[in-house]
Amino acid sequence: MTILTGSNILITGGTGSFGKAFIRYALDNLNPRRLVVFSRDELKQYEVRHQFGDDSRLRWFIGDIRDERRLARALHGVDYVVHAAALKQVDTAEYNPFEFVKTNVLGSQNVIEASIDAGVKKVVALSTDKASSPINLYGATKLTADKLFITGNHYAAAYDTRFAVVRYGNVMGSRGSVIPFFKRLGAEGKPLPVTDLRCTRFFITLPQAVRMVVDAFGLMQGGELLVPRIPSMKVTDLAHAIVPGADLVDVGLRPGEKLHEEMISPEEGRRAVMVQDGAYFIIQPDLATWGYQAPEGSTPVERGFAYRSDLNDAWYTQEEIAQIIETGV
Repeated sequence: MTILTGSNILITGGTGSFGKAFIRYALDNLNPRRLVVFSRDELKQYEVRHQFGDDSRLRWFIGDIRDERRLARALHGVDYVVHAAALKQVDTAEYNPFEFVKTNVLGSQNVIEASIDAGVKKVVALSTDKASSPINLYGATKLTADKLFITGNHYAAAYDTRFAVVRYGNVMGSRGSVIPFFKRLGAEGKPLPVTDLRCTRFFITLPQAVRMVVDAFGLMQGGELLVPRIPSMKVTDLAHAIVPGADLVDVGLRPGEKLHEEMISPEEGRRAVMVQDGAYFIIQPDLATWGYQAPEGSTPVERGFAYRSDLNDAWYTQEEIAQIIETGV
């Protein structure tokens, strides 16, 4: 049982990889009174509707988070919001910066304001490792969105609505994942292009990501940025787990790409604590006029702490990566 059980839930970007996994989890485990799927792509909504059949708990809203009035209509009677809608491709952002700002920044502001006006109880927004010390436009828009959701609690201080953020790295099996690309090249006997043979990454599975969001609703007071404590992996190990023995070609880092991923910067580390027996880190808000207090039973991290994929104390082996790819969990 969670606070989401039997409630009215809305998910923005509900027809993406995370959205479909969340819908399945919610229908199977949360028994929502109503689950509103809000997304702008008519074709994807059509496909996902057929995937889930005629479940009477689902509601389908075509809409864009850039449109605050449409959000206000969709949020009527909603208790909890999962904000997953975003433009996400790093290279696309460099060529279309205005569009990324409109969706990731202004769209996030619309979600915040419409949620407060609708009397939503809690909102959890999805972030990315790219938002920590960002070096590309996508990461910069997501960092801005993170800060909007955290400080949205100031605007909602006199109301019941509270906001929190979850931040995680690459998702195995999501749209745009390298896994099917490498499998296809491997089947054709071609070498696998790796951006840099020294690269390390954080990876999380879709079930882990969904569980984390559900946990966030129970943990949050408002103002938290939640980060999972998960193992790192070498990109070369990932490539060989997908295609054992494959030849690897170092093609160099793409514009805006980091050699190692970071989920908590040294500056954020000064406000970080561990919760749930070390399963998660929480980056606490700087200034919390709405009455935030450190979680009971939390443990401060060591001085100078930063959470980077190359400095992690836990690593996936090639065999463990292969098992995760095979099972999806």
